[in-house]
Amino acid sequence: MNDTSARDAAFRVRFLLATGAWAVIVAAALVAVPLAFKERLPDPLATHWGPSGGPDGSMPFAALVIVALVWALVAGAGLAVAARGELAVRRHARRWSTAALAWSGVFLLGLQSLTVAANLDRPRWEDAASPGWETIIVIAAAFAAGALGWLAGRPGPDRRPVSAEPAAEALVLDPGERSVWVSTVSSPVAAGLALAFLAAAVSLAACALIGLAAELWIGVGVFALVGLLGLCLSSVRVKVGPEGLAVSYGPLRWPSRSVPLAGIDRAWTERRHPSDVGGWGYRGRPGQSTIMIRGGECLVVRYASGGELGISVDDAARGAALLNALVAVEN
Repeated sequence: MNDTSARDAAFRVRFLLATGAWAVIVAAALVAVPLAFKERLPDPLATHWGPSGGPDGSMPFAALVIVALVWALVAGAGLAVAARGELAVRRHARRWSTAALAWSGVFLLGLQSLTVAANLDRPRWEDAASPGWETIIVIAAAFAAGALGWLAGRPGPDRRPVSAEPAAEALVLDPGERSVWVSTVSSPVAAGLALAFLAAAVSLAACALIGLAAELWIGVGVFALVGLLGLCLSSVRVKVGPEGLAVSYGPLRWPSRSVPLAGIDRAWTERRHPSDVGGWGYRGRPGQSTIMIRGGECLVVRYASGGELGISVDDAARGAALLNALVAVEN
């Protein structure tokens, strides 16, 4: 292990210890605050207020403590990603992580504190006070914490994404040779979530058909749309051949898009992660788009018009080499 790798490993440990400590502190506070005032709170508690300012919804006291479990799952998933990948040693990703942890932790603590204060010493949840200007303070505090988290993530190493510029010379096609490269990558998690949304849409539709609330059809439409979009973005298939570049989405390979060789300038591989491009799925920025199914190696294509498209697929180097060779033959 060289000096740089050793420093990165040591920093990753410190980063995980610091963020882990923050996660434990927030979880402990989310449990301790409601328990400390349990004898002075009604059960159930008011947890929702209508437009008039009066309470119009309630939940059992245990719901306040369950928030700590939700936080533990969210923070634990973030720490697991940081422990296994390069998040800790990549500044941009690290800053987004610390900002998100700081914002969400303070926001959950603030919401819980507002709920406890509104219900404190009230005999029934219907008598709970209405939160006012305190809500603005909670929101402001959460964003301030997020900003501090963003600043806290700046110190430390910054391992830049590794890119391999195109090597058209690495692959030479014989005259008349017809070569095709195909690669498919999928996300079981995204597919599972999409199917869950579709199942929820079917369930709501069944409830609406048997005469329950007609408003359920709104939920049917929303869940079905989210499920279909998620299913389309759960996998991607990339094909490089004499016709150019073809990208197909979802298990049905639809929708799809094609780019002829004449519209392509060059291709290369580059390591990209969701934090680099703004998240999962299809992410677009001016002049640069990315289809992010999983972090890591991506096939990056630059159009003749100047724009770029990155696609997270396996064996991207071979696809880039073939595409460059085909473009060289075309030109």
